[in-house]
Amino acid sequence: MIIAEIAQAHDGSLGNAHAFIDALATTGVDAVKFQTHIAEAESSSFEPFRIKFSKQDETRFDYWKRMEFTPDQWKGLKDHCHEKGMQFISSPFSVAAVDLLNEIGVDAYKIGSGEIANKLMLERIAKTGKPVIMSSGMSTMYELEEAISWLNEQNVDLSILQCTTAYPTDPEQWGLNMIGKLKEKFNMPVGFSDHSGDIFACLAAASLGAELFEFHVVFDKRQFGPDSIASISIDDTSRLCKGIKQIKKSLSHPVDKNDDTKFKELKRIFGKSLAVNKKLEIGHSITMDDLESKKPGDKGIPANQFSSILGRKTKRKMEKWEFLNFEDLN
Repeated sequence: MIIAEIAQAHDGSLGNAHAFIDALATTGVDAVKFQTHIAEAESSSFEPFRIKFSKQDETRFDYWKRMEFTPDQWKGLKDHCHEKGMQFISSPFSVAAVDLLNEIGVDAYKIGSGEIANKLMLERIAKTGKPVIMSSGMSTMYELEEAISWLNEQNVDLSILQCTTAYPTDPEQWGLNMIGKLKEKFNMPVGFSDHSGDIFACLAAASLGAELFEFHVVFDKRQFGPDSIASISIDDTSRLCKGIKQIKKSLSHPVDKNDDTKFKELKRIFGKSLAVNKKLEIGHSITMDDLESKKPGDKGIPANQFSSILGRKTKRKMEKWEFLNFEDLN
């Protein structure tokens, strides 16, 4: 599954949110992910800005308030995704948001790593019976084990994403080694949540067996917002989707290097046969200095058998560049 995260890139504009859905429908992604914020349920006047990027919001609470949509507006976004053939996924940050998303028919919940220990919210999500995608982000292995064990006890359809909470994420922070480790440890679908701001990390993750891919998208990386620097453009999203799908197709079709049947004709065309590089008289004893290799590979003695004819004598006169066959030799 390839998931494009809009998050707050819409900047509180419903029109922008719908525009993202239209644009992403052309890229090949399977799902669009939002973040569902209900300021009064989630935040308070005491919450600080992670990054003070906004010149129009006095507090972080004000910002979350501006990111809200009404239930009807959220349902419209969900319906728009479905009309375009994409799943609608969202990250709730409060119990109230879980209930809102369940009411409108969200396809799956994404749990941000900051919410892994929020058992109150996890309890409500588990009761919905919806699939859950959980990000490992800033959590320790112990915290992951605890959350996964609890969700498994609730029979939740669960997937996990290797993720690093850094915006943007540098290559030494990607943690690609964790993809295999998480698969082995938890025996469930494992993917990669990317904040690098480019397409390379997800492509690398695909080659290592990741099964889900999540990344932030923007129309332009210069646009306003806290995640723009860690996002990729719509055009790059198309390239990334194409790359992931080609890598996954490649991995599902391993090559047998012992089977060359498909190359039989090409090997004939590009193969080399022995020829003589000068005129030779009857009875001439063949040396390496007399030989050349020429295409195609089925007109004379195979070039790799040259040593077997050294010292043998010609039965007939031979012209320069003529192919050499066993019947020409004693």
